Amino acid sequence: MYRSGRFVAERVEPTSDEQIQPNGVDLTLDAVFEQRSRGRIGRDGKTVGERRTVTPDASEDSVYELSPGGYVVRYGEAIAIPEGHVGFVYPRSSLLRNACTVDTAVWDAGYEGRGEGLLEVHNGIELEAGARIAQLVLARADHEDTYDGSYQGENL
Repeated sequence: MYRSGRFVAERVEPTSDEQIQPNGVDLTLDAVFEQRSRGRIGRDGKTVGERRTVTPDASEDSVYELSPGGYVVRYGEAIAIPEGHVGFVYPRSSLLRNACTVDTAVWDAGYEGRGEGLLEVHNGIELEAGARIAQLVLARADHEDTYDGSYQGENL
């Protein structure tokens, strides 16, 4: 069962009333990155490739003008997935209506950090820093342990 937006908001910091939705909390755009070198995922570990920080357009303060392609975005909020729950992040419909989407992995119980997602831009878009681009929802879930991986505490 998915939890209410108010329940989710208690695990997201900072949160404004505007971000709280009936079934989740909107996440905002904090930073945009371009992958510059190849990463590696093997049986014995992983390496994230080098990234370049995308800077907002100089003529429009805090606006990213993004051409078609894939970008890594960092969300502006710190998130704590509580025990007995699992988190999912979905794109906001306004992002989808502009031929863009955000992909993320499962957010396990116990994860704490300012997460990242893959922004896919299919036709170019302007995104302002602080704009709401995704929504976090929490569902009740059984689990054996809580998250204690290499991304614990990321970007805090």
